[in-house]
Amino acid sequence: MNNNTQESKIQLEYINKCTELVKEKYKKAPAFFIQNAGCQMNSLQTDTVAGIVKRMGYTEVSREEDADVVIYNTCTVRENANLKIYGHLGHLKSIKKKNPELKIVLFGCMMQEPEVIEKIHKEYSFVDLVFGTHNFHKFPELFYRSLNTEGQIIDVWKESDEIVEGMPSDRKYSFKTGVNIMFGCNNFCSYCIVPYVRGREKSREPEAIIEEIKGLVADGVTEVMLLGQNVNSYGKTLEHPVTFAQLLKQVEAIEGLKRIRFMTSHPKDLSDELIRTMAESKKVCHHLHLPMQSGSSRILKIMNRRYDKEKYLELVAKIRNAVPDISLTTDIIVGFPGETEEDFQDTLDVVEKCDFDSAFTFIYSKRSGTPAAKMENQVPEDVVKDRFDRLLALVQEKGRKASSRFEGTVQEILVEEESREKGIFTGRTEYNLLVHFPGCQDLIGKYVKVKLDTCKGFYYFGSLAE
Repeated sequence: MNNNTQESKIQLEYINKCTELVKEKYKKAPAFFIQNAGCQMNSLQTDTVAGIVKRMGYTEVSREEDADVVIYNTCTVRENANLKIYGHLGHLKSIKKKNPELKIVLFGCMMQEPEVIEKIHKEYSFVDLVFGTHNFHKFPELFYRSLNTEGQIIDVWKESDEIVEGMPSDRKYSFKTGVNIMFGCNNFCSYCIVPYVRGREKSREPEAIIEEIKGLVADGVTEVMLLGQNVNSYGKTLEHPVTFAQLLKQVEAIEGLKRIRFMTSHPKDLSDELIRTMAESKKVCHHLHLPMQSGSSRILKIMNRRYDKEKYLELVAKIRNAVPDISLTTDIIVGFPGETEEDFQDTLDVVEKCDFDSAFTFIYSKRSGTPAAKMENQVPEDVVKDRFDRLLALVQEKGRKASSRFEGTVQEILVEEESREKGIFTGRTEYNLLVHFPGCQDLIGKYVKVKLDTCKGFYYFGSLAE
């Protein structure tokens, strides 16, 4: 039995021990509240914790005030995310005064920062359990300790090679889900805290990924999103290296799976092999999220992105040539330290040339602990605001034009849910475009043909074509 299997067995035993304790401790079924912040990988780990806590006998509630356990999965990409957590903790302090039995659990990326841990220990001693990203797999054991202990438990590891498979999960949708294929990041972009809190890249074995997806498909999943901080460098750390394109081909061979998505892709590692695989595949969706961050070669160098404006444009041309109907989305940062008007014009130029369907635009936010935070030439706020508005106007104008190319066509939609408006249902095309159309409950989770009647910018109104 390998270490991972042994570890998952130990943790499953702790889930059973907690279940027994919970039965003894509460007269009626206890409740938990859980909140997720951050990326899709965080979201997946939140689902796992929710699945584990449900297995222990807790039911989920939508307000902290009604819970016996409050759990926050934290993000630390922006300083603001940290401030929000401290705000939540202030609110929880008063709830805990009224209900001293309340257990408060914090985990995730923010907990990997030493100064955060120190602050929680000193100023928020009413928090019961704190753990990080590297010992996430130990949650059942840590929670068991917390149920048996008064006072604070802080258990944060600097790093770990362990990837533990087979924990229960609580999926938002029965028919689609994310699957982590790797953890950590080796890129050290100068504005980003992720490598410091998530650690070095570790890829899961392809066999474990395939086995997990087969299990999900048997349980009704027809669409998976393969997740990693940089999926294009998947497999490099394995004993028997496998490329991301090779993994995609193995996933494609799974019977019953209809759609494959993935993110995030770093431009510096996007291979010709991957482009070819996307072009040839019957299941990989024609949507690619390719974060550009800046159009200026000079700024890209300072960001440590390891490609320049020309390389990015070449890559986009290569992708469009191989997959002409591709939907491209991107991330762009405005106001990075030292950005001049000329640098910004380069960004606008790339947006003009690339025809992105949409772009996530961010104002540069100083993130302590990263090299960029110490850089001189921080751009004045009013200049950044002006550039951000100009970029947003261009992105929206180009995005509307790119998205409207499907107007009047019939597309296959995976129906996700009923919208707030009764009788109106929502789903996505393979290009990741959102479509609203009149339908009925039994369409949820099914693939239907919808005529895209009206483009509303980044979403459509349509009607059933069948």
